[in-house]
Amino acid sequence: MRLDRILREAGVESRGEAVKRIRARRVTVNGVTVTDPAAHADPAADIIAVDGTPVAWRRFAYVMLRKPAGYVSATEDRGPTVMELLPASVRRPGMFPCGRLDIDTTGLLLITDDGALGHFLLSPRRHVAKTYRFTCDPPIGEDALRALCGGVDLGDFVTAPAELAPDGGTLPASSGEITVCEGKFHQIKRMFAACGSTVLTLERVRFGPLTLDEALAPGEWRYLTEAEEEALRAAGRGTPEKRESGRESPDRR
Repeated sequence: MRLDRILREAGVESRGEAVKRIRARRVTVNGVTVTDPAAHADPAADIIAVDGTPVAWRRFAYVMLRKPAGYVSATEDRGPTVMELLPASVRRPGMFPCGRLDIDTTGLLLITDDGALGHFLLSPRRHVAKTYRFTCDPPIGEDALRALCGGVDLGDFVTAPAELAPDGGTLPASSGEITVCEGKFHQIKRMFAACGSTVLTLERVRFGPLTLDEALAPGEWRYLTEAEEEALRAAGRGTPEKRESGRESPDRR
């Protein structure tokens, strides 16, 4: 891999900045100064350092973002996208939001360049659970709870049974958590509407093995921890290195 790309993917602010550092004789590979940005190195085997400090290169990047309202879950769009919330040093070629959230839906969004894992997590055949906090009006009662947990006929399809936990454990309830294993367009909003209620707010708090980090403010992000990455790999049935690249699937609510 080109040395300037390695530095870019290791968190150097930009490719241009990486080139400047290399040409300024600030970069070494296995202790030898390299001045050609196009020189190749193996980031998994070679020791690459900037100003004497080894860089931490990642085969894939896994970022948890707390999506705010008003941003589109896409890599490109006419409006502001979630990718614009990441600094240039974090954005890498091929990164995409894994599981789209509607523009007014907030919460946990995984952004990665591991296409195969993203495809696995979003595949309808995998039934990966997603949990959302909701508020609604009017409050849902016993009939709505039975419908949501038993499967709702939306006309074009019948939803799989959801799990619903009203706040306080009592009904009627105007807030709580709902867990679904599907990802149809506006599905949760349509499910509530079919039961006579309107979703006012929706925030994803869990996605597969990941739980939203409440320390993140809307618009903030962090890399996944090693434990979270390992949980994703377990969910994906194998390490990323053993999977071929895949394509993202829509999961918009």
